[in-house]
Amino acid sequence: MSNHLLFDFVVNKEEKTIHIKREFNANLELVWQAWTTAELLDQWWGPKPWKAQTKTMDFREGGFWLYAMVGPQGEKHWSRSDYISIEHGKSITHKDSFCDENGTSSPSAPQNVWRNDFSEKENKVHVDILLSFDALSDLETLISMGFKEGMTTDFNQLDALLLTMNK
Repeated sequence: MSNHLLFDFVVNKEEKTIHIKREFNANLELVWQAWTTAELLDQWWGPKPWKAQTKTMDFREGGFWLYAMVGPQGEKHWSRSDYISIEHGKSITHKDSFCDENGTSSPSAPQNVWRNDFSEKENKVHVDILLSFDALSDLETLISMGFKEGMTTDFNQLDALLLTMNK
């Protein structure tokens, strides 16, 4: 299914960034919907056996997505994405942080800014993601939490979801 889809994951500790390139075998509108609709995000965001569960999502500049990563025993770890800029079908920039169930960010947990750029080429969608960190320790903490493995699983789950959306 996705064996021939691009997936690059580059950590640059000097610049405190993680650069991810991934392509998806779907059209841009489907990938955009999967990335920006709570009901769809809950189906692919979060590596099994964990699953994302949206509490609230206000997809607009100045809005935010508040969700829990729900574990197999029902435990919840809350996260928040604050939307900084949105260009429909082209890019989303948001600041991510761990938080409590009310969306109050934890200053001691890693925070970062994601810039996601979407483009369509040869019947595939390319998503170029740049995560920027203020502190190298935040980047290293995220990596040690299994971020690369989690994103790999998330993207595979998105591949499967896009197949069902294509029908």
